[in-house]
Amino acid sequence: MENFYRLTKGNTVRTGVTLRIDAKTSSMRIKAKWNERYRTATGKRRASLVLKENLHLLPDHGHALDLACGLGANAILLAQQGLKVEAWDIADVPVAALQDLALKRQLSIQTEVRDVEAHPPEAETFDVIVVSYFLNRDITPALVAALKTGGLIYYQTFTRQRVSDRGPQREEFRLVEQELLHLFSGLQLLFYREEGRIGDIHNGLRDEAMFIGRKKT
Repeated sequence: MENFYRLTKGNTVRTGVTLRIDAKTSSMRIKAKWNERYRTATGKRRASLVLKENLHLLPDHGHALDLACGLGANAILLAQQGLKVEAWDIADVPVAALQDLALKRQLSIQTEVRDVEAHPPEAETFDVIVVSYFLNRDITPALVAALKTGGLIYYQTFTRQRVSDRGPQREEFRLVEQELLHLFSGLQLLFYREEGRIGDIHNGLRDEAMFIGRKKT
């Protein structure tokens, strides 16, 4: 669902066993929260705008990841473009629904219930990674490392400059101005859009930023 968003855990820094227990408890709470939201979700699956408007940049074939996939609209669109897709989410309810749909439509999507904050993707694994409405700055280096040479990352999430109440209310879960450009500065910039509050705020892209970067050869 395009109006859903993920939040980082924000655990207090501790050491040893206490930290591991706190992290596990936090992960379980997040999983339960998102499972409940998806059980009661209504409406159609909608892929992120950054992906829909830039399908022409995708490779003809390859291995793609829909990270923090939710109901998997991005995964479905990627599979329809001929890519072999993995779709990960911490919540098992949407992952099970996506797997059922993929089997019915015979789409090349492999789903996994996975806490991507604790277990980010392995290095040099994917040709394409899509992330929408999820923000964990700590795993950004792992996402870059997970791209194969020439691989693409599509990213879209909420910004602190906003014109509505959509998205998380806590500022730390939203991007500062042009933050995606800094987080992925090691990638070749292919596409960026962030309009803030400039001009007619009732039109254009508001409350969000979109980025596409390529891992250089």
